[in-house]
Amino acid sequence: MLQVSSRARLLVAGQAPGTRVAATGLPFNDASGDRLRGWMGVSRTQFYDADQIAVAAMGFCFPGQDAKGADLPPRRECRVHWHDALFRLMPQFETIFAVGRAAQEYHAARLGRPLPKGASLEDAVRHCAAQIAQKPHLLALPHPSWRNNAWLARRPWFENEIIPLARHLTAQALIRS
Repeated sequence: MLQVSSRARLLVAGQAPGTRVAATGLPFNDASGDRLRGWMGVSRTQFYDADQIAVAAMGFCFPGQDAKGADLPPRRECRVHWHDALFRLMPQFETIFAVGRAAQEYHAARLGRPLPKGASLEDAVRHCAAQIAQKPHLLALPHPSWRNNAWLARRPWFENEIIPLARHLTAQALIRS
């Protein structure tokens, strides 16, 4: 699953496609995508316009499930073989939304802003938000899945501070696309 264009100024960097996404061929084509688009303040049409928004997961294919039915982490060979080359060819991204730990760690390190060792999700979100003036902008986001509802409910600052920031960065990137 890859949606890129040399014109897009905004990159949504996720973990790996889930089962529904793998079946449809569209990234974030599920309820978590609806939530993510809400956080960004974009329509489904805007989100799937590759000239406006690029989507590149750390794993380009569905990695399968573990014995408990949970999605496995993204396959490492995707990053090793393709990500560095892909992002060297696409330096135009002004804003990167890193959704999930693998994307957060990779892009923070790639941009020379590594996450603190042992950082929690909250630490990663706050770390990136504190450095948002640096370009390209990097914003760490929790996965928008229902599995993070409890995390989100315990952190009202995310809705009050991070979502408006995400919408602002999205609007700025789309103006330039």
